[in-house]
Amino acid sequence: MSTHSSATGSLVVHSARIVDRGEITEDGWLRIENGTVTARGTGADWSPADEVIDAAAVPGPGALLTPGFVDIHGHGGAGASFDDGVEAIRTGRDLHRAHGTTRAVVSLVTASIDDLARNVATIADLTETDADILGSHLEGPFLDPGHHGAHEPTLLRHPVAADVARLLDAGRGTVRQVTIAPELPGGLDAIRQIVAAGSAAAVGHTDADAAMAVAAFEAGASILTHAFNAMPGIHHRAPGPVLAAAADHRVVLEAIADNVHLDPHVIKLVFDSAPGRVALITDAMAAAGSADGHYDLGAVSVTVENGVARADGTGSIAGSTLTQDVALRRAVAAGVELAEAVRALTETPARAIGRSAALGGLRIGMLGDAVLLDAELHVARVWSGPRLLA
Repeated sequence: MSTHSSATGSLVVHSARIVDRGEITEDGWLRIENGTVTARGTGADWSPADEVIDAAAVPGPGALLTPGFVDIHGHGGAGASFDDGVEAIRTGRDLHRAHGTTRAVVSLVTASIDDLARNVATIADLTETDADILGSHLEGPFLDPGHHGAHEPTLLRHPVAADVARLLDAGRGTVRQVTIAPELPGGLDAIRQIVAAGSAAAVGHTDADAAMAVAAFEAGASILTHAFNAMPGIHHRAPGPVLAAAADHRVVLEAIADNVHLDPHVIKLVFDSAPGRVALITDAMAAAGSADGHYDLGAVSVTVENGVARADGTGSIAGSTLTQDVALRRAVAAGVELAEAVRALTETPARAIGRSAALGGLRIGMLGDAVLLDAELHVARVWSGPRLLA
């Protein structure tokens, strides 16, 4: 069971394999003071601290120290949905933090413009009080009805500039990404509008072919929402948005490594196709860390059986019950190199939302978000630094 330490005082973790930014440092140590990384090295040349953790005491040989995980796409956990307000968000975040996710973007499913604006404003307030909340992700309502997945189709709409502006304004600069189907009327203009406001535009829940996806990326979209899911697949005469994203070095591909949304062979394929540009997300809904049964995902009723969530009306996969530590284990089991799997939980998602200067790494001066894992990649300890300033 993990613990969560405060951002005050000094901490040294030593005798760990430090996995950071695609590199593995053997017998490494890290020093965090008042929530910020102040020194690191190898061997025994570390100075005493208020708390000293010997990674060699973690069960199994070769305990790992990684940056804190960053989830840029998740909807809930521990029975709570992020659409249901402050306490629900905090309940879900407590669950995911215990599994290594020190910072998260709060994803909202399709709802009315009024409801979304209200929720985005609530999350904007939370970013000022809750250090681990990075902002919001609007996964809707500007989605293709033919690829609505677990979103209520009657609430989908075209991206009218005034609606887009209202949602972005409600976030007061904290809307981190907006998923959009670029082929919708006004879609490419909306992407430009989103990017101009300082948010990331993501292509997803779309019927876009490769040419339309390329046009979206040229307009400024820089994320592919849960690659392969809710979009055309790869055909040898119709490569679709996944290969268009993989070919564009500006684009980060989200991947749900739960062996449900993506087969293990496809998990490996995504990493091989877009090295250094995969963000392992959870897309977790309320049932993550909770029991099978009936749940609501926005306006959609969902049933979870054997940890797999499906919409009652259509049978579509309705988010996941994944945590990021499980995503790490599944990616490594699929053949992804450990350092690259960790990068996809840390540096890459932080970069995708413009936060890589302070998050996603263990370099001196970065926030002291760190996860200690045993040799089987189970979380032993979690530390989180202070609030990330804009």
